[in-house]
Amino acid sequence: MEADRVIASGEEMEGMIQRLAEEIASGHGDLTELALVGIQRRGADLADRLKTMLDGRGNVRVPLGKLDINLYRDDWTSLSVQPFIQCTEIPFDLPSYRIILVDDVLFTGRTIRAALEAVLDYGRPKKVELLALVDRGHRELPIQPDFVGTTVETGLDDRVNVLVRERDGEDSIKVVRA
Repeated sequence: MEADRVIASGEEMEGMIQRLAEEIASGHGDLTELALVGIQRRGADLADRLKTMLDGRGNVRVPLGKLDINLYRDDWTSLSVQPFIQCTEIPFDLPSYRIILVDDVLFTGRTIRAALEAVLDYGRPKKVELLALVDRGHRELPIQPDFVGTTVETGLDDRVNVLVRERDGEDSIKVVRA
């Protein structure tokens, strides 16, 4: 197997997240109707960082939720290992907000399809937007991000690994060639 190709260092990744926070702020006015929902695991970590950056604007504290989509996956019965179930926490009235779903890597679109199903079980938000730190293409469903940190060309069998300091002890984005 070929060595990992580093797409972004920790410093570059932090710059991407800061830029994404700026894009969100400029597109959502006073942020009073905005909430972030991170897809477990690393999407939730990224959403937490975005919240910290957005909370520093005005007197608004952006609500934060975490979403586990494992039981909504369309392939969970065919997986060779049991999915690791995490908690879903949406501590706000979903229909009152425009939400941004936050995920680390957008690939086929199936994770986002599952996330949309999961979100709707908690209510119907005013609007749903999608933020992906990495868009690697190869969509199987007509799903596109509204906010993108970076776009990376990959082969179908490649892996994109987003490492976050909260979980992995470092920040970086790497592509592992098949």
